[in-house]
Amino acid sequence: MRCTVSVPTVLRMPKPSPEEPDNALVSRLVSRRRMLVLGGAAGAIALGGAGAVASAADRSTAGAGTLDAVKAAASASSACMSLTTEQIEGPYYIDYELFRENLVEDRAGIPLLLVLRVVDSATCKPIRNSAIEIWHCDASGVYSGYTQNGNGGGGGTPPGPPPSGTPTAPPDGPGGPGGGGGHATPTDDLTWLRGIQMTDHLGFVTFRTVFPGWYAGRAVHVHTKVHTGGSRTADGYTGGRTCHTGQFYFSEDSVKATAGIAPYSANTITRVTLDEDFLYPKTGAQGGLLELAYDKKHIERGVIGYITMAVDPSATNDGEGAPGGGPAPTASPTPAA
Repeated sequence: MRCTVSVPTVLRMPKPSPEEPDNALVSRLVSRRRMLVLGGAAGAIALGGAGAVASAADRSTAGAGTLDAVKAAASASSACMSLTTEQIEGPYYIDYELFRENLVEDRAGIPLLLVLRVVDSATCKPIRNSAIEIWHCDASGVYSGYTQNGNGGGGGTPPGPPPSGTPTAPPDGPGGPGGGGGHATPTDDLTWLRGIQMTDHLGFVTFRTVFPGWYAGRAVHVHTKVHTGGSRTADGYTGGRTCHTGQFYFSEDSVKATAGIAPYSANTITRVTLDEDFLYPKTGAQGGLLELAYDKKHIERGVIGYITMAVDPSATNDGEGAPGGGPAPTASPTPAA
């Protein structure tokens, strides 16, 4: 059973909070001008989430309280949720553990504010002091740490069958559609669009980033991990376990709206739709589909994406196997058209 939220029809991107101390360690941080675009100066956003219902009176009071409204609506629901689907980690994960809210650095793209919440699937209560981590490609379909791999070049070369002769899916990243494929060797030390944060007492974190682009073989997505049982120390997140590894997905309408806007319009890779993506389980929010809020006529002004993840905090799901713990997926020798 999925939760729905009711928030104002007209929203404004909230102003960014001050940079966290860890951001001082990153040399390519976003400029103040870019921060303003990403935050309060992003303009009015019309809610596109299916669970949102608003009256005309709501519209007159919407504004700076957007983020609080989204959190309050999500927190008010007492409904339990089905366990969120596990997904493959993919080969482009790097455990930098950069504790920060703003992930943009020097990346261009449509501002994206992600409001993420984690709850215990058994008790329905928020999990505080857990760590939510995300990473994703930029508008051109390239991951930091792997810039020399490009964005797939229109198909790439699948890794071929392993020694056992059983075909496996090509890697989850530029060069092939996302399945297993092991962990790729980083090609650089760049860190954009990667970060981790500790959840508050209601189980929330927020990230400021850019709307992802696409690369060969995959629909537009964001990777995530939820860590529980440990704590933040000077060395990063210490102890505990990775209880959930998943991916967030975007509606087809929202992705199509970005395609004609720079820098997304420069991406010539054939895009895989959400329905064509062989990893998306087609189960809505349980499978990672984000609720999105944006101006349908001006998506360039910014997007708010939000979702609640229901996890088993005592489980270990590091994403190194197949989705849901089943057999490794198979794939055709070329990415889906």
